[in-house]
Amino acid sequence: MKRILCYGDSNTWGTRPDGLGRWEKRWPISLKEELGEECAIIEEGCGGRTTVWDDPLEMHKNGRTYLLPCLHSHRPLDAVVIALGTNDLKCRFSLTPYDIAAGAGELAKEVLRCEYGHGYPVPKVLLIAPAPLGNNLMKSPIGKLFDEYAVKKSCLLAEEYREMADALGVEFLDAGVYAVTGEDEVHYDEASHIRLAKAAADKLREMLADD
Repeated sequence: MKRILCYGDSNTWGTRPDGLGRWEKRWPISLKEELGEECAIIEEGCGGRTTVWDDPLEMHKNGRTYLLPCLHSHRPLDAVVIALGTNDLKCRFSLTPYDIAAGAGELAKEVLRCEYGHGYPVPKVLLIAPAPLGNNLMKSPIGKLFDEYAVKKSCLLAEEYREMADALGVEFLDAGVYAVTGEDEVHYDEASHIRLAKAAADKLREMLADD
């Protein structure tokens, strides 16, 4: 059985755009349905999680801090899917698209250099760039967390992530091709979760075909 860790933020956790809980058909669950019984999917989504940045208002949301113990607790792993970056767009961080992609790249490096122990494989990495924020973000109830530049920066993330993935020799997927945000302009609608899961499943089948 292949073991796949999905490491992300509230869009991995499955937060609904209306704020009423989480989707049952969130993309890690749909990914499990797509890949079938030959794969075990480990959900590690946390709302507010950044790539590598300490959040002064939401403690313990630094994605780097939790990643290493997470890798050890869930080993052996065949693949790790990193789907982070949306929270890095918050105005409190003042980051460029390159900075955000570099943060995601640091997590990929952590996966590749982790000491898993004798006989355990080094997991393959799939880096997912977040879908762009919605154009009406500033009118959203959670729009106050961002500034007027966040939407434009979010549209530049995919290319930066692609270049980062190429530089590290890991796989890449652009969530923006498959997912759109719902009414809060940040979280994916249910249909997007299903489409993203199908695309991630296809990519993971390719990645793990030779194992």
